[in-house]
Amino acid sequence: MTSKPILAIVGRPNVGKSTLFNRLVGERLAIVTDIAGTTRDRLYADADFAGREFTVVDTGGIVGERDVASSNDTAQFFALARDQAELAIAEADAILFLTDVEAGVMPGDYEIADILRKSDKPVYLAVNKADNEKRVADAVEFFALGLGTPYPISALHGVGTGDLLEEIIANFPLAEPETENEFPQIAIVGRPNVGKSSLLNAILGQERAIVSEIPGTTRDSIDTQVLWRDEPLTIIDTAGIRRRGKIEPGIEKFSSLRALKAIQRADVVLLLLDAQDGPTTQDMHVASYALEEDKGIVLVVNKWDALEKETNTMRDYEARVRAAFNFIPYAPIVFCSAKFRQRIPAVVDTALRVHQELRERVPTTDLNEILREAIAQHSPPTHGKRTLKFYYATQVGIIPPTFVFFVNHKDMVHFSYQRYLENKIRERFKLTGAPIKMIFRAHAKKGTK
Repeated sequence: MTSKPILAIVGRPNVGKSTLFNRLVGERLAIVTDIAGTTRDRLYADADFAGREFTVVDTGGIVGERDVASSNDTAQFFALARDQAELAIAEADAILFLTDVEAGVMPGDYEIADILRKSDKPVYLAVNKADNEKRVADAVEFFALGLGTPYPISALHGVGTGDLLEEIIANFPLAEPETENEFPQIAIVGRPNVGKSSLLNAILGQERAIVSEIPGTTRDSIDTQVLWRDEPLTIIDTAGIRRRGKIEPGIEKFSSLRALKAIQRADVVLLLLDAQDGPTTQDMHVASYALEEDKGIVLVVNKWDALEKETNTMRDYEARVRAAFNFIPYAPIVFCSAKFRQRIPAVVDTALRVHQELRERVPTTDLNEILREAIAQHSPPTHGKRTLKFYYATQVGIIPPTFVFFVNHKDMVHFSYQRYLENKIRERFKLTGAPIKMIFRAHAKKGTK
């Protein structure tokens, strides 16, 4: 499966990284998501320039050792700065190093340049706030960083960003044709310390991944091929997606990016929840990644052994998870203990079942029968003299199951009616764990104008 090239924006604090991020992707897309139950601020967003799609990552400001006031926290801040830069280098296809022409070349810029210069990734130096002739001329000062030609831009006004992007996308790696995976690709994702590596080890039956109580032990995705019931599959173990912290905005964002890349490569996502913590906002955030990428998803409640049980403990806990993840009601829930290797076969078998559901094909006759019954039970909406009419429907793709509905006025298909039709399809064809993509196209019925 293909993934979009990644452009990471790095630089000192307050140089305009977020402003440039919003300029490249659009402010609404960068900040707001329409998915119910998830956080509204985005750590990454897709952009399109000259027909080329790519992912832009906004990072926290990199604070250099010489930019931090002398204190006991200096070494910690500097280590964090270096970690952010290294993560940017490791995950991105290109680095956009943003500086500030008003401030001039700062000691922190030299420190960041030293880190970036050692990488094999292309680095593009942009000098922000160059919104008049004098500031454009002043941008030549940044040649001193030794990163090539500086591009004077104004992130706020969009000046110069087009020339910069033309150069960047011209050097992006060529996109390869999308192909179907030869066998199931299953990604294990979740917050730190929920037991992702322990689950991988339990599936493999041997110590193939590092297991530690220290959050963040796994820094890179690990792909492991395994035979499960004599069928090959790939398990992708990922770094934990960190909780928000006062000094870790950049780390959290890049951790989320690693999970995103794993999700993009996977067919099915195993989202691990900690039974002791219960569903968190960050868990829902990760689920939204899988939903946006049209991936199958299984909610795995790990550390189930750590809870004291009563008669209705599992039922009540499942209701709690359902309420938190009400935007993916079709996702199956599995309870397990990776530590004691309890119900591990149920986790893998459920993921493989979802993998099959992603490839489900609904016969056209059955689909249109479902459509007719749905319309008979609940008429399509009307607006003034206009009435929404459905002519027919057909499935046009799998992974995920994709359906096209031909209507007279596609602008009249309300989200609530779309959800109603989806529920009707699921009543007949469960499609457990598989998202459904629904496309509505205008089509004039024969004999009409």
